[in-house]
Parts: sequence; structure tokens; C-alpha cells
Amino acid sequence: MDNDLGDFLRARRELITPTEVGLPPGNNLRRVPGLRREEVAMLAGISAEYYIRLEQGRDRHPSAQVLRAIAVALQLDAEGTAYLMALGGPRPPRRPAWRKDQVPVGLLMLLPTLNVPAAVVDRYGEVRAANALARALSPMMAPGANWLKSLFTDPAAPVTQPNWERSTAVAVAHLRAQIGPETEDERVHALIGELSLKSVRFRQLWARHDVRTAHGGTLLLRHPRVGDMELLVEKFAALGTDGLEALFLHARPGTNSAVALSKLASLVAPDQEPNTGQLHG
Repeated sequence: MDNDLGDFLRARRELITPTEVGLPPGNNLRRVPGLRREEVAMLAGISAEYYIRLEQGRDRHPSAQVLRAIAVALQLDAEGTAYLMALGGPRPPRRPAWRKDQVPVGLLMLLPTLNVPAAVVDRYGEVRAANALARALSPMMAPGANWLKSLFTDPAAPVTQPNWERSTAVAVAHLRAQIGPETEDERVHALIGELSLKSVRFRQLWARHDVRTAHGGTLLLRHPRVGDMELLVEKFAALGTDGLEALFLHARPGTNSAVALSKLASLVAPDQEPNTGQLHG
């Protein structure tokens, strides 16, 4: 039986050192990389025996008060606290079978009119639609590609993305935030299983249980034709869909990155644009 709550508590506990929470560092005989279970219990104001039951999965539904106290002890941010509360609370009804929501027609019409790379991605990393500039920017943004799989399994990814390690960490934390505590989604299991088998980096990051929605950020990209670019990434939820996100990448005006992006746009043939790549389920 899965023990998602216990796995999360254990992973987060091991990432915090005693000195970070005001405890003495102890001696060199510590057998755990982070806090001991007894130390978390003390910080949360609960018994060590009860906390151990939580980690071992023998108590799966602690009170909201206990969960909030543990969140403080583990120094979770607001999103991590909400995730912990969801893990320890009553599970929502099982989601219906995953379906490929169609990209809204209006969004499909918008993509070709934009002068920046733009794409629509689902919660599992599959690119559902993209304009020509996005396709020219990276094969990872081609409709039908799974940018998450490409990021972790394509040998070219660390070369074309100088900040690859940061990008992978952000991607995994965002994936957890996107899927939440849903453990019965077969597509999630398949995706996590495949990435865990193929990527040591993914396994390490997934074991951390980081949870953080990526609302945007900066992407460093090394393009074979126009050189290095630093692009700003904007993300917007596609309302009325099952987790689709619209991504827009742009450069700061007057920068070398803006010049490179403009050059890339000039290389995009006009006849490439009409097909944004809408996938049909």
C-alpha cells in the first residue's frame, strides 16, 4: 500500500539540518542526513511515537492542527503546507480517466499571430500545440513531443540548456504541484515510472518531494543557428481545460537575446506557420 504522507515527511525531514531549526548539530554519529524523527516530533509538539506512526503509514489522517505544526517544523512554504494538508486529509473522489482536452479554438487562432515562441502544454509535459517560432526554437516544443521526457532523457538537453540542473529541479517540483496528491492517475504512474527508469537525475529530484508551481522564470538556451539566448517564460492556465498551460517566451528589449530571437523569427518560413499542431484524442 502506498504511503505518500510518510514518504513526503521522510523526504522533507532528511533535507533539514539541526542547525537550520536551532538545534545543536550533534556529533558525527548521526545516522540520518537531516533531522531525526524524534526531533521533528519535538519541534511540532507531538509525541515521537505518534510521529513515527505517521511516517510508517500506521496513521494516515492526522488532524489539521498536527499537520500545520509539522509543516512549521519542516519549514514548508505555503505551497508545501497545502500539499501536506492534502496528503493527510480525506482524499477527493477518484479523477475520471485522463482525457486529451482539445486546445481552445481561440488559443489555436492566437498562436500563429504572436511574434514570440508560444506553445500549449498539458500537465504531463506533452506539447499540444505550438507556433512556428516555438518549433524553430527547440525540438522540445514541437507538437507531439513531451518536453519533460526530452529534458531528462535527451543527451542534447544539458548542452542546449546551460541552466539544465536548475531547469530539471523546477520541472519536477512543478510536476508534483500540477498532479497534487493524486496517486491513482495511471498516466502519472506511467510517466514517473518511465522517467525514473531512464534518468538518475529525475529519480534524485523526485525523491526530494519538492512542491512548487512554476509561474514563470528564465530559460537559458543555446541555439545552433542564432546562439545563446536568455528568455523570459510566462505561463498562463488555459481556463476551462484539464490542466493545459499556455507558455510564452520573450526576450528583454534591446538585449542580445532579443536580437537573436528576432533573427530566429526571420529564419522561420511563412509556410510553416498555419499548422500549430493541434492533437486530437
